[in-house]
Amino acid sequence: MINLRSEEEIQRIRESSLLVAKTLAEVARHITPGVSLLRLDQIAEDFIRSHGGRPAFKGYNGFPGSLCLSRNQEVVHGMPSSVILEDGDIISVDCGVEIAGYYGDSAYTFPVGEVKQETLNLLRITKESLFKGIEQAVAGNRIGDIGNAVQQHAQKHGYGVVRELVGHGIGTSLHEKPEVPNYGKRGSGVLLKTGMVLAIEPMVNMGTKDVKMHRDGWTITTRDNKPSAHFEHTVVVRENAAEVLSTFQWIEEIKNKPQ
Repeated sequence: MINLRSEEEIQRIRESSLLVAKTLAEVARHITPGVSLLRLDQIAEDFIRSHGGRPAFKGYNGFPGSLCLSRNQEVVHGMPSSVILEDGDIISVDCGVEIAGYYGDSAYTFPVGEVKQETLNLLRITKESLFKGIEQAVAGNRIGDIGNAVQQHAQKHGYGVVRELVGHGIGTSLHEKPEVPNYGKRGSGVLLKTGMVLAIEPMVNMGTKDVKMHRDGWTITTRDNKPSAHFEHTVVVRENAAEVLSTFQWIEEIKNKPQ
């Protein structure tokens, strides 16, 4: 069943989504060469709990952390560890929050120190592809319109779009129907209706679209070990334009602040 959310429910999802956004901004303050992934995870958990939320990922199907922290060739679901960020890395930070039974979910990929221009281009195009997908999340369109918009923009620049991992509905559960692939045919798939809440999350690789699962049962990397980027927003389908419930504004204020 696909849920159509009331305005009251959307407000609750927005509250959780905005705490995700604030958490990502808080983590952004600490993303520098020399910081450990465990340190970033602890910062996020403390921030979420001190603001009345619960880290939605912690314990989810046994996941050990509050954040998914995926470096360089890691696509998603990287686990917090003692690994130290190094100059030139990129790091996808994926965060979920639950407040009073409603969930928000968002992700942002950060450069660490001085990063190669070709890698910065991957981050830029992946974020652009997210917004291309969001533009299609309007009533009367179909799920395939979202995925097609993401796919076309990423592939136009020579990148691989991951097939095995998809976006999803979100609301009173972290993952709900429908699935939201980052590829597809226009006019195909589930009909979008006002009040559907979706987590749209392009995962785009510098090289091949192919990925592999690691022995820990969580971490997924690119098959060719080239970098991957990941951006995600929680959005609600509306009549004329999707409404983004999360935000990157606070993250980018931190990133753009003079050092």
